Amino acid sequence: MKITVDIIILVIMIISALWAVMTRSLLRSAIALAFTSAIVSILFFRLNALLAAVFELSVCAGLITVLFISTISLTHPLTWKEIIRHMRERLRRFVWLPFIIVALGTALSLVKIKLNLHLPEPDPQGDMRIVLWNLRGIDIIGQMVILLCGVFGVVILLKETNTK
Repeated sequence: MKITVDIIILVIMIISALWAVMTRSLLRSAIALAFTSAIVSILFFRLNALLAAVFELSVCAGLITVLFISTISLTHPLTWKEIIRHMRERLRRFVWLPFIIVALGTALSLVKIKLNLHLPEPDPQGDMRIVLWNLRGIDIIGQMVILLCGVFGVVILLKETNTK
């Protein structure tokens, strides 16, 4: 029964992630991203990663979604001519990106780096500050990366271009 519930949750997460990526409406995409983050936090709770679940729910499904929706409300729709010009500029800028990613992935797969990513079990009786900063440092780094990605996304969306 537990495996069936987990599979159903994973299928719902995949569908909502595909919805977030494939929809043409930015607002619907932001809502689907929030829903995907909420499903991921449910998975974290089921895996007994309570701190990661709380951070995922509060930062990713909450704060980042609010930032995205407020940014989307400040944008204006583009005309078809602007959309085509933007797509051409983006293609010209990122044409080498797949090759760079494949090259970096190949180089990283050939390099043998030994990382100590073992997370010790937190002491439930311990001080929460000690658990957060000493035992769950990787979780904090992950949350900082997610938050910075959201901030950079908002900055890029709010950046005005002087190409007019």
